[in-house]
Amino acid sequence: MEYKDYYKMLGVQKSASQAEIKKAYRALAKKFHPDKNKDNPQAEERFKDISEAYEVLGDEEKRKQYDQLGSNWRQFQQGGPGGQQYGGRPGGGFQGGDFSDMFGGGGGGGGGFSDFFEQFFGGGARGGFGGQQRARKGQDYQANMEITLQEAYTGTSRLLNVNEQQLRITTKPGVADGQVLRIKGKGAPGPAGGEPGDLYINVQVLPDQRYERNGDDLTTTLPVDMYTAILGGEAQVNTMSGALKLKIPAGTQNGKTLRLRGKGMPRYGHASQHGDLYVRIEVTLPTSLSAEERDLLERLRDLRKAKAA
Repeated sequence: MEYKDYYKMLGVQKSASQAEIKKAYRALAKKFHPDKNKDNPQAEERFKDISEAYEVLGDEEKRKQYDQLGSNWRQFQQGGPGGQQYGGRPGGGFQGGDFSDMFGGGGGGGGGFSDFFEQFFGGGARGGFGGQQRARKGQDYQANMEITLQEAYTGTSRLLNVNEQQLRITTKPGVADGQVLRIKGKGAPGPAGGEPGDLYINVQVLPDQRYERNGDDLTTTLPVDMYTAILGGEAQVNTMSGALKLKIPAGTQNGKTLRLRGKGMPRYGHASQHGDLYVRIEVTLPTSLSAEERDLLERLRDLRKAKAA
């Protein structure tokens, strides 16, 4: 039976914090999730390995047990009643309390886990030692949810099929691309009566051709004709909450940005507060001029030259 290096599976150091382990797990689970890798058995196996590694390293008690196991895993595997010595204990193998001292009386194995996991953390490890299964939290699930920027602005909901159960997932206004929502208790059932795991929803906000998003602020481009840019006036600009009139100051240069306070995205969890909308002016020039228009522009040019002289 091959030793499983769970730290290597998640790509973290042995000294990694629980937060670093969780971050690594979420990133890898998102990458190799079966829903994103259909017809790719290698990705499915990788996802199983990642889940198994997090099942151990994401639990402080099981992680401690795993670290204690270390390079002595083969001795532990072969140990048992009448087996080899472990951990410097004199005599022929394990006494009745050896397993419970190390693994807390045994643990419930998760479905689909490797022989290594089952041997040391699941049903395989319980056999022969008389330990009772200890209640523990079930495995967490991952799912992806795509929404539009408009839906991120207003808040929305989706029906998702997760592990053969249909769940309605609701997002609050202002949810960000890449934000992870935790749905407590919607993961796998907990072994031996333990609490169920959680469901983590990876929100993906689709790009919007009208706006660029930076946190709670939005930027859009507004075409303005040359005459309005020179003389000043009003132009209609579309916002996430509807169209409005924007005052264009006289002499507005191409590329100038005007700010509309409170017309950006809602702040997540504080829907009454909004970021700002930045309007980038794009001055448009006439593509064809009548003889009269050309004459007037030439006269204007000459007047400007005379004034500057």
